Amino acid sequence: MIIRPFKAVRPDPLYAKEAAALPYDVYSEKEAREEVRSKPYSFLNADRAETQFPEGQDMYAPEVYEKAGELIRGWLADNVMVREEKPCYYLYALTMEGRTQHGFVALSSVDDYVTGKIKKHENTRREKEEDRVRHIDVTSMQTGPIFLAYRQTEQLSSLIRKITEGPVLYDFVSDDGIRHQVWRVAEDSRIAEITEAFRLIPNTYIADGHHRAASAVRVGLKRREAHPDHDGSEEFNYFMSVIFPDNELLILDYNRLVKKPQGVTDEDILEQIRKYFSVTEKGARGTFEKPAEKGSIGLYLSGRWYEMKALDMILSDDPVEGLDVSLLQNYVLDPVFRIKDPTTDQNIDFIGGIRGLKELEERSDMENAAAFAMHPTSLNELFAVADAGLLMPPKSTWFEPKLRSGLFIHEIER
Repeated sequence: MIIRPFKAVRPDPLYAKEAAALPYDVYSEKEAREEVRSKPYSFLNADRAETQFPEGQDMYAPEVYEKAGELIRGWLADNVMVREEKPCYYLYALTMEGRTQHGFVALSSVDDYVTGKIKKHENTRREKEEDRVRHIDVTSMQTGPIFLAYRQTEQLSSLIRKITEGPVLYDFVSDDGIRHQVWRVAEDSRIAEITEAFRLIPNTYIADGHHRAASAVRVGLKRREAHPDHDGSEEFNYFMSVIFPDNELLILDYNRLVKKPQGVTDEDILEQIRKYFSVTEKGARGTFEKPAEKGSIGLYLSGRWYEMKALDMILSDDPVEGLDVSLLQNYVLDPVFRIKDPTTDQNIDFIGGIRGLKELEERSDMENAAAFAMHPTSLNELFAVADAGLLMPPKSTWFEPKLRSGLFIHEIER
């Protein structure tokens, strides 16, 4: 893989905690406005720059993207943010509930994405890319890091240990209890070691951020067209990523809440499910633990929990068809709940495992809906799908903790 260091725009350490913001797309407009109200240096101000205008502002209007660039340049002028004097790598560690994952902050190659060396497991929707395309294009900055994974190597594990023995650049705990630490790697010899170690890795995998990656690549290719004399060294030929070893990552369950079809009773639902799953009643609200193994799915229906176990007849060695989310879609959601396309059907909602089963129960009771608690998709399953050139069903993986925006900015042109 080709990676390289870069002259990051980043917060002065005094402002790092306030600057660091959750990804722009986890907030509604109302939530974003509330979040930035008392945090003038939160990067969410620039990521969701419509918050700088009166309510009702079109978030996709040209002036919104121009405002984002204006804010970042203002932070630089006020020394809230600084620009590195030389290209550097960084090591970004996130610690949640005693478990730490270490990612190399680096530029990945647009060409590696185009040729498939950076592997995907999700489709992207063009309309969802447009907002970030305009954000990157107008500001000439890439602000949202792409979350990549690689198969762990001892060489890179050794480098992580050595880097973390050095002085830390940022070290703070965000409001949600996640500890964030960053080490700056500026020594030429260490930079060369990291670059060479990644050169020996055949592939990286997009864990989270498919739309951000596609948007960054689209802008890079557009800039190439605008600069026919480009030689490949320009910043727009690369996009910012944080690259983690697979053995440190955690995928949580991604659960489903589905409205019951009119005229269909609970007994009808259970009868249909029993064609393909063994079903065991487990108890009332608050008594069920998350499914402990692949092929097991929790069903919460009218205040009662059931455990569904896939029968051998529907199990598959196919990387996609064998996923638990595929078994649920193919043998329950489609035939029983009439969910043909979960990406567009208004009768299904997805709830990240970080919210726990309590929220599933509350939503199910309140909305008279069926809730499905999933066993997490594994990283090996994700790799297998991507290596086969296939795509996962939507909402198959939920990674925690989330990378923060605003700690690193990549200028694609100045």
